[in-house]
Formats: sequence, structure tokens, C-alpha cells
Amino acid sequence: MFRLSLAVMLAALMATTTVAAETRIGVVDLRQALFSSQDAKAFSERMQQDFSGEEAKVREAQEAARKLQERLEKDGAMMNESERNKMTTEFQEKVKEFNFLKQRLDSTVANRKQQFLENARPEVDAAVKELLDEHDLDLILPSEAVVYVKPDMNLTDELLEKLDR
Repeated sequence: MFRLSLAVMLAALMATTTVAAETRIGVVDLRQALFSSQDAKAFSERMQQDFSGEEAKVREAQEAARKLQERLEKDGAMMNESERNKMTTEFQEKVKEFNFLKQRLDSTVANRKQQFLENARPEVDAAVKELLDEHDLDLILPSEAVVYVKPDMNLTDELLEKLDR
């Protein structure tokens, strides 16, 4: 019985020793830091310049389809069947054109954003590693995985500073 008690006490002592070891954890909002950086702002401006023409085409197709729909709703009852069918077909073609242009633009923009993220990854990783070393942390978690963090452990602003230098 004495040996069992001694073993339990020894195990409890060992458990409290490991619990007493402090794990230092920091938190960063990677998305906020990355998309608030100067590189991201420049990237966004380039994207707007590069795709302004395509966005205009999408808006034109959308506006043309909207006008055809309004005209069909307003004057469709007074048109003969041939005119109404012709306008309906024209409207459907404009909708298809709009959908095609919008999908193509969205896909191209998404690809460009993904490429930006992939290119920024080494810089972000290096900045996070610097934070880990500077603050003597054991772990840095993304803010999406955290319910609450003390303000002094949120390192997002410091990460942004490192990305902007």
C-alpha cells in the first residue's frame, strides 16, 4: 500500500512539474497583416489597372441585359410573338455573355490573388519566424483558431511592420 501511495505521489509530482512549464503562445491575423501590407496595396492597384477594361465589359453586358429585361417586361405584352421571341433570345444571349465574362474575370482575378499569396509566402514565413524568436515564443497561432487573446499576445501589427520593411 505504501509503494502504491509513493508511486501515485511521484506521478502527481511529475505531472505538476510538466504543467508548470510555461508555453508561450502568440497570435497573428495573417490575412489582415498580409492584405494590409504595402505590397498588397500595390498589388491591388495593379489589379484594378490591369482589369479595368474587363470589368467595364462585364458591366456593359450586365447593363445591356438589364435594359432588355426591362423592355421585355414593359413592352412585351404589346409586341407580337416574333418580336417577343427575338428579344427574349437576345436577352438570353446577353445573360450568357455576362455570365461568361464574369466567370472569366473572377477566375483570372482569383488566380492572380493565389499567385500573390504564393509569392508572399516566404516573406510571411520569415517574418513569423522573426516574431517567434524575438518574443521567445513556442507557438504562433492564426487568429482564426483562437477564441480570445490578450492584446499583448496579438502580434499582427508587428507582423505587418515586418512585412512593410
